[in-house]
Amino acid sequence: MEGFVNGLNAVLWSAPVIYTLLGVGLFFSISTRFVQVRQIREMLRIMFQGKSSEAGVSSFQALSIALSGRVGTGNIAGVATAIFFGGPGAVFWMWVIAFIGASSAYVESTLAQIYKVKQDGQFRGGPAYYIEKGIGWKWFAVTFAFAMLVALAALMPGVQSNSIAIGIHTAFGIDKNITGIVIGLLLAAIIFGGVKRIAAAATIIVPFMALGYILLALVIIVMNITAVPAIFSLILRSAFAIDSMFGGMIGMAILWGVKRGLYSNEAGQGTGAHPAAAAEVSHPAQQGLVQAFSVYVDTLFVCSATAFMILFTGMYNTETADGTRLVNNLPDIEVGPGFTQAAIDSVFPGFGAGFVAVALFFFAFTTIMAYYYIAETNIAYLTRGKDNKWAILVLKFVVIAASIYGAANEATLAWALGDAGLGITVWLNIIAILILAKPALITLKDYEKQKQQGILDPVFDPKALGIKNADYWEEEYKRDKECPSLERKVE
Repeated sequence: MEGFVNGLNAVLWSAPVIYTLLGVGLFFSISTRFVQVRQIREMLRIMFQGKSSEAGVSSFQALSIALSGRVGTGNIAGVATAIFFGGPGAVFWMWVIAFIGASSAYVESTLAQIYKVKQDGQFRGGPAYYIEKGIGWKWFAVTFAFAMLVALAALMPGVQSNSIAIGIHTAFGIDKNITGIVIGLLLAAIIFGGVKRIAAAATIIVPFMALGYILLALVIIVMNITAVPAIFSLILRSAFAIDSMFGGMIGMAILWGVKRGLYSNEAGQGTGAHPAAAAEVSHPAQQGLVQAFSVYVDTLFVCSATAFMILFTGMYNTETADGTRLVNNLPDIEVGPGFTQAAIDSVFPGFGAGFVAVALFFFAFTTIMAYYYIAETNIAYLTRGKDNKWAILVLKFVVIAASIYGAANEATLAWALGDAGLGITVWLNIIAILILAKPALITLKDYEKQKQQGILDPVFDPKALGIKNADYWEEEYKRDKECPSLERKVE
């Protein structure tokens, strides 16, 4: 099985594919006039605004669910893997894909808001919905929903639980099977409570854990402040084939930097679009901007924290494609969270293994929660108009079983399955958002125009913009026009 999965990944993540993904992100960056830079202030302004409702969650809760999916094992184990196979230069290419990928995150999340629906009393949306309503290709939408369901329910939870199990085993010597069972029990307690409980857990766990992790990295950087120029120089020289040791790895640096960057920040994958659709906002562009910022939080902050801790302390290995070790500072440690644990231990002896194990538990566990929510949304799409209680119940048990099974798996197989699931969904979604770029761009232009007019909370009229099948917004806008009390606030 591993041979088949590796062969599939060789196609899904070949060099032409990687450069195409970079090109798509650059296209959206140019098309939006680099919205990820121009609108940072607005992203921060609206991030904490808004309230949840019976049908939806607040912008910040939607951001937290998206971040719980983005901030996971990719931020710790994934960064270590990128450095192992791509050298220090891979870190630079992770930054690149985060910067240009933020525009892709804006597009997909705005589309999710434009074409969201109110189904069974709550907001639902995502690629399957905007493919059917925006493009009209129901067969393609169903294909995406099935692919996303398989990827997030069966393939990718194991990557997260496996990293948790390895980290806890390294730190505390606890058997991976026991860790898997504990993960399953805790997961059941949360996902059986529905999206509100998932949002509540994510809102509490993600911000505090990410902040604590970044602060520890800053302490290590300050303690090695004189090495900052040398480390940045190493990253840049390795990224552009100038470094004498890592110069020959530029192809692998780009490949692994982009692949692990995408795995971590999920820009363009379509996962972040699902919680974006659940947000209660007055204009689709608002949540698109908030979700774009989440890519920065994930890669530029959390992933960089891991990379700096590893590189500043020298606690890593790097291996070429033929198996030659260019760096072998940790000969007895498997690639993954062990690099970060060793890095922290080298500065704070006896602290690193436990801290990383706890951080990894919270990061990866909340990611599995997000995976469940996204898988449930695709079940809801596939079973619209039908009683889906049994389907959702089965889904809960599949995600729990996949998490338990993945905890005891070999790390290489778990990552290979995760890469395959990611690769399939990325490509289906990229095709869709390229076709649907126009509505997202029109929506951004409309939002910015209203802001220039001094309107504090712009509203969305899809008919006036020529956007069809945005059924929820057409009905909601009409109700707003009929209610004089719902006046727009002007600065």
